[in-house]
Amino acid sequence: MASFVTLFSSLTLTIVLLSFSCSSQQFFSPIEKDSLTNLYSTSLDIGTEPTHQFNLVIDIGGPILWYDCNKTYTSSTYKPISCQSKLCPNDAGCISCNGHFKPGCSNNTCGANIINPLVDAIFSGDTGSDFLFIPKSKIQIPDFITGCTDSNAFTAASATDNFPLKNLPKTSKGILGLARTPLSLPKQLSLAPQKILNKFVLCLPSSNKLGSFFMGGVPSNFAKFKLTTIPLIINPFSTAPIFSQGDASYEYFIDVKSIKVGGEIVSFKSSILSIDNKGNGGTKLSTVKNFTVLHSSIFKPLVRDFTKKASDNKIKKVASVAPFETCFDLSTMRRTNTGLDVPTIDLVLQGGVKWTIFGGNSMALVSKNVACLGFVDGGNEPRTAVVIGGHQLEDNLLEFDLVSSKLGFSSLLQQDASCSRSE
Repeated sequence: MASFVTLFSSLTLTIVLLSFSCSSQQFFSPIEKDSLTNLYSTSLDIGTEPTHQFNLVIDIGGPILWYDCNKTYTSSTYKPISCQSKLCPNDAGCISCNGHFKPGCSNNTCGANIINPLVDAIFSGDTGSDFLFIPKSKIQIPDFITGCTDSNAFTAASATDNFPLKNLPKTSKGILGLARTPLSLPKQLSLAPQKILNKFVLCLPSSNKLGSFFMGGVPSNFAKFKLTTIPLIINPFSTAPIFSQGDASYEYFIDVKSIKVGGEIVSFKSSILSIDNKGNGGTKLSTVKNFTVLHSSIFKPLVRDFTKKASDNKIKKVASVAPFETCFDLSTMRRTNTGLDVPTIDLVLQGGVKWTIFGGNSMALVSKNVACLGFVDGGNEPRTAVVIGGHQLEDNLLEFDLVSSKLGFSSLLQQDASCSRSE
């Protein structure tokens, strides 16, 4: 392998899936939340003879499914994609290998950019195809294209401690990319023999129980939760760590117009919420950022207004707990079905639609006595003004409709429900 290039609570109702019948239009896979990293993952099988199960971190901004095909991994049905193939993206060069043929070691092979957003680095890998099997739904997809990389090659050759699996949960062996790209899971499944609709649904758990990941749209047992639908917008400038001139971003952006705390507009220069002529600004969603990151000019007035309204409600402020700036005495807050009873935060979207963030999503418990406002200062020059993180997405039913380029969302906390369920 070539060396890498560094670039960079209690709720009254829990949804229990007593059964899930998977048609040719959908599949289901449970989501786990890692207690140490707060990342979300699901397990899929790749290859045959034998089949290998991989726990993969869910990255809605990731361009491809990639996994660790180290020396213990074999598959009799793995086929490397040649450099001349029309399936080769041609953005990572051509790879050769001097060892015995195996996944991740072949000649004249289309290179893959293995992106780990948790370490701001890109690693080299191979592009290949194999069988993908979704265990819970018993669906097998032939000729599914992935990236694979041998993590052992990097740990042995690197002079630093950067390697493809760094900062992933210990059980995770790769990343499941769900972005708007030709080789992402949603796009490939829409072209597979099963003709699964180019939609995916996330219901991220807020506890150590399981959440839900669906392909093909919202299943019937979630239909009682009415979705508010908004456009997904495209940033015409790439936000990826590596891209070609003129590429648009493949991440998911929404058009936030203003922000309210406790029903009142937060005062800041609203133009920062728009994407400028260099691709800066705007609001995107992320499952690999633990908490929402805000441009300082948004973060500071939001914290000021939130703290003032919390004080008016006799909520006592206490010392900061990193990485959070604003923390409170838990004993001075009441609990409701939507979490701690604190001022709401509204993202006001196009057409006056509101995405309301209640206490269950705005507050992070850091000890048995302290809860902090779960937003982080992103500094004065972040590429994106607002990055909505995983904690704020938990217990929301989210449907990414890539056919009509729309996002449907519904707060389950507001409906005495949760994404967390038992097996």
